[in-house]
Amino acid sequence: MMKGETIVFYLLAALTLVSAAMAVGTRRIFRSAVYLLSSLIGIAGLYFWMRFEFAAAVQIVVYAGGIAVLIIFSVFLTQRAGDDMPTPPMLRTIAAAGAALLGMGLVMLQLVAHPFPTPAVAEVDRSVSAIGRRMLATGDDGFALPFEVVSLLLLAAMIGCIVIAMRTKPNQP
Repeated sequence: MMKGETIVFYLLAALTLVSAAMAVGTRRIFRSAVYLLSSLIGIAGLYFWMRFEFAAAVQIVVYAGGIAVLIIFSVFLTQRAGDDMPTPPMLRTIAAAGAALLGMGLVMLQLVAHPFPTPAVAEVDRSVSAIGRRMLATGDDGFALPFEVVSLLLLAAMIGCIVIAMRTKPNQP
């Protein structure tokens, strides 16, 4: 019999994964933005479930709020919110599927090759100052590199939104 905590985890994980798949799979740009927002809120729910309230609040304010607003504004600037996005060429679809399979294979190889010992459960300091020190530390216990990688991802998203917003609509007959 599953506990309530386990059920909540699976529901939040399913919301996050299904929304992410729908955000990538839909051909309507506005729906994609809404699905992305739903996925980001699911991740915030997972943070709440793990009792990391500060990280959940940051997830909602920064990612779900900021990125969704940025994407929605770029959607409305393109004046194509209800239009279907063009179908990508078959070569691009095959290359994307190959890259995704290669990435999954590399992750699976790392999971199989490296054993993960079961850590002893210790109480984690959830204060804002402790989170800040950990996020910006450069040693083995710090997260400065992932923090910078996420900032590059956000920069790429902003550049993508600008490119989408600057495209002109082709003349219709």
